[in-house]
Parts: sequence; structure tokens; C-alpha cells
Amino acid sequence: MTLPPLAVCCLLTLLVLTAAVFDLRSHRIPNWLTLTGLLLALALNVFLFELAGLWYSLKGLGLAFGIYFVLYLLRGMGAGDVKLMAAIGAAAGPWNWIGILLLTAILGGVAALVLAFAKHRIRKTFWNMALMLQSLRYGRAPYRDNPELDVGSDQALRLPHAVLIAVGTLVFIGSALIWAPR
Repeated sequence: MTLPPLAVCCLLTLLVLTAAVFDLRSHRIPNWLTLTGLLLALALNVFLFELAGLWYSLKGLGLAFGIYFVLYLLRGMGAGDVKLMAAIGAAAGPWNWIGILLLTAILGGVAALVLAFAKHRIRKTFWNMALMLQSLRYGRAPYRDNPELDVGSDQALRLPHAVLIAVGTLVFIGSALIWAPR
């Protein structure tokens, strides 16, 4: 974990908070927001670190896009979430993005369990998790075995993922402020 420059922290904060508000209100993350965030991230890293900053941004972008695109293909994530995480990766770089991903995944798991308990679907949720693992083990997309596992399905329990991404990103920035070497 490294502490991103203040300008990058500000860009990340503005980007994820805006995306979270849109996701809460409309269940969508606008393309203009993710594209603007991506272009600003690339430009900012080039401005701060020249050619090395460009490569740093492109590595973060590629890693984030690659991982989230696979989740999108499995219908576990929306396209806006993929584009948002790609912009975050471009701003934060590959290693910091992995930290953001891990925090977002942990928070997402906790939030999913809370939602499952609140909706009285905890048993069904664990059954679906087992089905997902079994489907993946046999090389099948889980949504083909159960429509509840398709993020676009009306049967699915859905969380506004941009909110979780925002919290994960802000916790990462806060942690970096406290523990990252300077």
C-alpha cells in the first residue's frame, strides 16, 4: 500500500462518491462519469509522473478492467461497475487497486450477508454460493444454472455496488493516510 498523491486521492473521492449517488438513485453509473474519471486519472498520473505515470495508470486500468470484465461476463457485475473500477485502477495504479478490490470484496460480502439476513434468504444465499462454485468448477456460468445469479434478474438480491466501491476506496485512502510509508 502506498499513499496516492493528494490530487489522486481527491479525484478518487470525487469519482466514487458521485458514482455511489448515481447508483443509489438510478441503479446506473453514467458513462460520462466513468469516462471523465478515466481520462482525468490518466492525465493526472502523466502530469505527476510523466511516462512512468502513464504506464502506472495503464497497468491499473488493465488489471481492474480485466478482473471486473470477467465478473461482468459471468453476470455478477454491471457494465458501469466495470468502467468505474477501470477508472479507479487508472487513478490508483495496480497495487493500490488490489487493496481497494480486497476492501470492496470484504465489505460486499458483509453487506450481502446483512441483506440476506434482512430478506430472510440466508439459506438460499448459501445454497446459491454452493451452486456458483459447482457451476464454475464445471466451466459453466452460474447464471445459466439459476437466474437468481444474474445481476440483471428481477429475482436476484442486488446491492448498489458503486456504494461498496466508494466505501472500499475511502477506507483504503484513510488506511493509506495512517499506515502507508511516506
